[in-house]
Amino acid sequence: MVTGILSRYQRTGVYNGCQSGKESGSPAEEHTEENEMKKSLIVSGVGALIIAVAAGVVQAQKASTSNNMKPVIYVAADKATFKQSPMGGVSMATLWGDPDKGVHGTFTKFEPGFDAGMHTHTNDVWIVVIKGAYLYKDEAVEKRVGPGDFLRVPAGHKHWSGGDKTEGALFYEEASGKFDTIPAK
Repeated sequence: MVTGILSRYQRTGVYNGCQSGKESGSPAEEHTEENEMKKSLIVSGVGALIIAVAAGVVQAQKASTSNNMKPVIYVAADKATFKQSPMGGVSMATLWGDPDKGVHGTFTKFEPGFDAGMHTHTNDVWIVVIKGAYLYKDEAVEKRVGPGDFLRVPAGHKHWSGGDKTEGALFYEEASGKFDTIPAK
């Protein structure tokens, strides 16, 4: 019974065990050559993949060190260069962007007792107070925004702002576009 099974497998080339006195090129030998070819192709494919990945890593490293990267910005508020605003009582130090043209970040100072009057801004404004107090008032609320406090004023929102009577205010300000102050009517 075993003999019949082995001879059946030998005829189909599935069994690749011992074969005595058979000529070369038998199905068992062809099967081994086929396996070697597959192994060679797999090894070549893996090698090509490794080379492609390494080339991609090198390209990514080159791209990350190119001039397209934005620089880290560090400015100490007490070392910043402030310029007087056309609106008296306010000075600004631009940290990034351009407040006259678009998105920007600034350190802004209000002198003690500064009063901006009721106004709006064309773009959203975000404020974090560093020193003193930014005074804020609208139709619903009145706030004294102190050191470490955050305030967001949406574009077009009518409000009043000013500086503390004694200390004024120093705050970090960002805007989603050009900075403006539009007097409220």
